[in-house]
Amino acid sequence: RAAPHRRCSPHPPQAFTELQAKVIDTQQKVKLADIQIEQLSKTKKHAHLTDTEVMMLVDETRMYEGVGRMFILQSKGVIHNQLLEKQRIAEEKIKELEQKKSYLERSVKEAEDNIREMLMARRAQ
Repeated sequence: RAAPHRRCSPHPPQAFTELQAKVIDTQQKVKLADIQIEQLSKTKKHAHLTDTEVMMLVDETRMYEGVGRMFILQSKGVIHNQLLEKQRIAEEKIKELEQKKSYLERSVKEAEDNIREMLMARRAQ
């Protein structure tokens, strides 16, 4: 008895599996970007709140910058500039991550659309 004839799928199962793996991997990267954005937002907010408190102090207030396990005496201006720089860097990194996240989300959508097309093509056979 002859084996039943199987139609050749226009999309081999391997391509389907690879697309599923790509979707999962990309979704994990999106989640990681979300976590990093959240952490940077906290860093930015902390620096902003600290700077707000620092600016209320008189200019002669002794301020110390933590460096490793020691503290270095710094002027109010230096501390203020460091906190502003910390906020600026965090904001830049957040923008970069949001762009990367947007690209990854488009990539996930495209891969999901390709998977849907493969499933529809299989059903149509």
